[in-house]
Amino acid sequence: MNTPAAPSSRVPPATPRPPVRWALALSSLVLRAERRLLMLLMAALLLLILLNVATRYSGMPLYWVDEAAVYTVVWLTFLGASVMTRLRMDFAVGMLTDHLGPRSARIAKTVATSCVLLFGLALLWMCWVWMDPVGIARFGFDAKEYAAESFNFVYTERTQTLNWPTWVLQLILPIFAATFSVHALANLLEDMGLAERVAHPGFDVVNADAVN
Repeated sequence: MNTPAAPSSRVPPATPRPPVRWALALSSLVLRAERRLLMLLMAALLLLILLNVATRYSGMPLYWVDEAAVYTVVWLTFLGASVMTRLRMDFAVGMLTDHLGPRSARIAKTVATSCVLLFGLALLWMCWVWMDPVGIARFGFDAKEYAAESFNFVYTERTQTLNWPTWVLQLILPIFAATFSVHALANLLEDMGLAERVAHPGFDVVNADAVN
């Protein structure tokens, strides 16, 4: 006579509550947008480098290409850092957590992820104070009048060769702060056990060891 199999002791995870699902969905949406933007910026960087080589070889160098390539790398760096945060490829020190039990290690990871989220929110607040959108709106978006009153010249400065407003290129800082905070919140919800870890299709490299 066959003995009925004992029921599994593992309790299936409960369906996350709507706010948790919304936070994870937002993080996934941002991650997909970042992936597409990274691909576009990498293609742009390649074209800029080829253009720089071709114009220099022909004896007609374009000086703005160097500056454009530098700013492209800056945007790539910040976007890549945001993506790595969600993929959990950021730096981690395991000297303590490797010697802790599962419950203690989970608490330590939750505390660490909470600190990451606080850093992202603090950076977002600093960008708000620095760029002061309410302040410049109060002056009718007149950059010179705003700078004369507040001594904040972020909206009057321009790049050297491209002659672009620097604040447009510096928008990557508040963008990074916002996306970084969204990803940190999603990681925190997963670390707290409020949701299962989400798989991220399109990102084959999911850990630092796979890079090597």
